[in-house]
Amino acid sequence: MKYSRFFATIIQQIILALLVFYAINTPADEDWIYHQDRDRATNAAYSFARSPLPRHDLYDEIRLEIVCKENKLQAVIDTETLITSQDRTFNLEYQIDKNPAVTIQMRTFKDSKRRAYTKEYAKRIADDILTGQAIFIRINTLIGRVLSGSMPLTNAATPIKRVFTDCGIELSEKNADETAYSLADFEQDFSKLSTEQQQQVLNKIQKIMMEIR
Repeated sequence: MKYSRFFATIIQQIILALLVFYAINTPADEDWIYHQDRDRATNAAYSFARSPLPRHDLYDEIRLEIVCKENKLQAVIDTETLITSQDRTFNLEYQIDKNPAVTIQMRTFKDSKRRAYTKEYAKRIADDILTGQAIFIRINTLIGRVLSGSMPLTNAATPIKRVFTDCGIELSEKNADETAYSLADFEQDFSKLSTEQQQQVLNKIQKIMMEIR
């Protein structure tokens, strides 16, 4: 009986250790998503593109959303931690890849201390996102804590462009060219092809490259 309890305890500890290891080492979902919903108060439809969560073993839980609501574009930050009091402004710093950091002002919602938005800088943030591979965000909270998170921008273009369409917003010429069909889009489409189809695509690419040379 004593040995049975001993081995049961050991097994439980091993299982717990494996669960912790899996949680720490499993990367967060790296896909941006597009979603449509309705406002609970007004029943008005709105749409948004939402970022994945940063790696929880390195950063805080921060999500970034590009939202079209009432035909107006918003950038929204959603955290699990207090930012500041309700309906208060604060500074948020973001950096795309290795570009210089940009500081903007956001405001918490009237009913939340953990969610905030900006309409003024929403288009700029969205445009910047469409030019990069990753975004780093830093927030200095009311209690002196620094919240930070790094999110990949892989597959961000398609959800954000759908939000732009919902709001009747056209891409800037620069972003329209850059997001027409990215390498990430190609890799995603290529992975869905059969082996034979992949070889056909590669053969065509080879011919194009030879013509360019």
